[in-house]
Amino acid sequence: MKTSFIYKFLLPLLILSGSLSSCRKELDKTPLDQFSNESFWTSEPNVMLALAGVYRGNIQMSVNPTGAEFSATDWWSYHGLLYTEFATDNAYDRRGDNSGFNTLTNGTLTATNGYLSNYWTASYARIARCNYFLENISKAALAPALMNRMVAEVRFIRACQYFYLSQFFGAAPLVKNTLTLSEANTVKKATKTEVQDFAEAEFKEVAPLLPRSGQLAGSERGRATNQASLAFLGRLYLAEEKWALAASTYKQIIDFNDNVIDPNFESLFNGTNETSKEIIFATQYQQDLAPNAMMQHNYPAKLGGFMLDCPLGSLVESYEFTDGAPFSFTDPRYNAGNPGENRDPRLKYTVLYNGQPFKNIIYNSNPDDASSPDQLTTSKQGTRTGFALKKFNSEAFSGGDLQNSGIDLPIIRYAEVLLGYLEAKLENGEGSDQALLDATINKVRGRSGVNMPRVTEMNTVALRTILRRERRNELALEGIRYWDLLRWKTIGQVLNGDFYGAAFPGAKNLRKKGTATDPYSRWYVTSKAFRVGIDELWPVPQSEVSINPNLK
Repeated sequence: MKTSFIYKFLLPLLILSGSLSSCRKELDKTPLDQFSNESFWTSEPNVMLALAGVYRGNIQMSVNPTGAEFSATDWWSYHGLLYTEFATDNAYDRRGDNSGFNTLTNGTLTATNGYLSNYWTASYARIARCNYFLENISKAALAPALMNRMVAEVRFIRACQYFYLSQFFGAAPLVKNTLTLSEANTVKKATKTEVQDFAEAEFKEVAPLLPRSGQLAGSERGRATNQASLAFLGRLYLAEEKWALAASTYKQIIDFNDNVIDPNFESLFNGTNETSKEIIFATQYQQDLAPNAMMQHNYPAKLGGFMLDCPLGSLVESYEFTDGAPFSFTDPRYNAGNPGENRDPRLKYTVLYNGQPFKNIIYNSNPDDASSPDQLTTSKQGTRTGFALKKFNSEAFSGGDLQNSGIDLPIIRYAEVLLGYLEAKLENGEGSDQALLDATINKVRGRSGVNMPRVTEMNTVALRTILRRERRNELALEGIRYWDLLRWKTIGQVLNGDFYGAAFPGAKNLRKKGTATDPYSRWYVTSKAFRVGIDELWPVPQSEVSINPNLK
């Protein structure tokens, strides 16, 4: 059962709900609901309500009149976070090659891409709410400790928005206060470095002002912690290749000893283990009160799902055999009829493949079986790769409405912290240490529900390959892959070429690229042509530039 804070976090906000939706004319509006600014900031419950609204941002809930989420409403909504995987080699958007996510990386990105506007507007909506909160909280008669904590939480959330803006847009307006209409329509961009520096300073300053996760009361689950701020700071340092700082930041989280690698990998994503000490920060949902429509969008077609999230064969082929050997189609342990056999257990917890049981069905994506709603085609409202999403889909869900899911959305897990720490040490020239491997990557691989062999490789180049594959497999389809490819500067190489889905040896209805025959009998899905030097950073949405040419 979710707590009262989480309940308030996700219910429609009474104040700020109509305010400040982007970095243009909306930035000068005041709240449009029944409370005036003068009468609102008078009590702790009211301030708590405002804080809850800052946490929610524009995250959409699948309750009337809101409906399901059909675009990215926030970096922390399932559509905004998980579906960035469609722009990578991990997954394909069932909506096709012209999907806004697919065109981010297939060589056709333009400033009119609708998702650019989604993310830009969502970021500045949160920033505006944060600024408004920080400018008004002092009007309330709160105990200093409570006020300081609330201010730190809001500064953390604002810094996260600037982290995302810097990573994907680069240069962006650095707005630290509520703007007038004139200011909003003439604001200029700060450099990427300036935006990152601001986020860095905020994360560093607010971390010690936030409670550690081990000190967080159960009724406060979902609120920002010291570890959450440090984890985002660690991400920022990785992106900037400040390896020593990244290592020391992640080490602080490790040394707190509040977090653990949970033995049950699958439970972290199906709603049965949301209080796990592995989850450092997550978007909170609650069935019936503040649910999401994740399962509506991702469930198999036979169970009423839209099948939006279609894992690619490239991801499935990334998982090792159970002895730690890299996957190969020519290995005798490979079974085209059961690709999860003899493989890293995380594969079957992450991807649903043909013939695999799910809930009360056997998932059937055979391209030759026209009787199956999940038949692999280019026309049915079903998979486009032969694979479906297993992660984040609950087999235990008993509600009749797939838009009524209460499954939380992890944003940062302790596994990412350990892998980030190892990466920072490795790139800083300190990775050749078995004790370090055992304390990081081997803890992740060694959880009892996975139990993959220990990594013992000491060669830097070989270990880097292993670590990056581990990061991909452990964090698959959680919204991390796109950012990883960008910061590793491998995105141009990885996202150029042809992408395939599942293998169906002997199938008659096997999609090919032209007349080419795939040697492994895989279904051809799409091709990408990422433009190095052009597509690494997103252009400011054309709709914003048209209003304010300073943003070009």
